[in-house]
Amino acid sequence: MKTVLSAFALLLASSALSFAAEPAKIAEGAGGKMYTDANGMTLYTYDKDSAGKSACNGDCAVNWPPLMAAADAKDEGEWTVVTRDDGAKMWAYEGKPLYTFVQDKKAGDVTGEGKGGVWHIAKAD
Repeated sequence: MKTVLSAFALLLASSALSFAAEPAKIAEGAGGKMYTDANGMTLYTYDKDSAGKSACNGDCAVNWPPLMAAADAKDEGEWTVVTRDDGAKMWAYEGKPLYTFVQDKKAGDVTGEGKGGVWHIAKAD
């Protein structure tokens, strides 16, 4: 019984820790500190988005995949959860929805910077 209780306590502790983790990482790149996803892929913002609302759907979202959030994800400080037009959840930082770019092939690539004059690296302070 003691082993079961210890395992349960460990499970609860690890669950609490996972909620404390930010949905993105900070990496040093050519343009300074930037946000990346868990795999080190650069995150971008889109000028056509409004605060807390993604304007990148359909083909746009195929080329610029959203930084998806779990269906039960909750806001965590500056990190907020945005509900997309299709009902899926994605992460935003300071109200700006975040995306990766399909032409970035490896961690640290920043080929999306400045695309169409509306895509920008998500800079970390």
